[in-house]
Amino acid sequence: MFQVHFKRLPGNEEIALPRKMSELAAGFDLQAAVNEPVILNPGERKLIPTGFSMAMPAELEAQIRPRSGLAYKHGITCLNSPGTIDADYRGEVKVLLVNLGQEPFAIERGERIAQMLFQIVPDVAITEVDELPDTVRGTGGFGHTGV
Repeated sequence: MFQVHFKRLPGNEEIALPRKMSELAAGFDLQAAVNEPVILNPGERKLIPTGFSMAMPAELEAQIRPRSGLAYKHGITCLNSPGTIDADYRGEVKVLLVNLGQEPFAIERGERIAQMLFQIVPDVAITEVDELPDTVRGTGGFGHTGV
C-alpha cells in the first residue's frame, strides 16, 4: 500500500479531504474550496481550488477526472482530462472545469467537483534506434480501421 500525505490549507478546515464515496470506488472525490459561489457560464472554463496540497511516493501520479453526474446532468467536465499531478508537485491541487452545457452553473463551496485516481508510474528507459520492428498495423493512424 502506498502512503499519500495531505495538507489542508488554511481556511479550509470544513472542506473534506479526498475520500471514496463507496467501498469499491476507484476515485477519491474532490470538493470545491471556493470562498463564494463561482458561476461557470456555457463555454467558460475556470480553475477551482480544492483546499489541500499533497505528497505522494515517486512511484505514483494522481489523475483528475470528471464526475459522471456533473457531466451528465449539467455538462460540467474537466479539461485536460485526465489531468496529471506529478509526485514532486506540492502546490494546491486545483481542478480545471468547463461548462459544456446550455445553462450557467454555480459551483458552491464544498461541492464535489471531480475525482482523483492514483496510478503507478512505470520506470521507463528511452532508447533511440535506427529502425523499429514491423507490425501488421504498421503506420496506420487515425481512422485507419474504418471507424
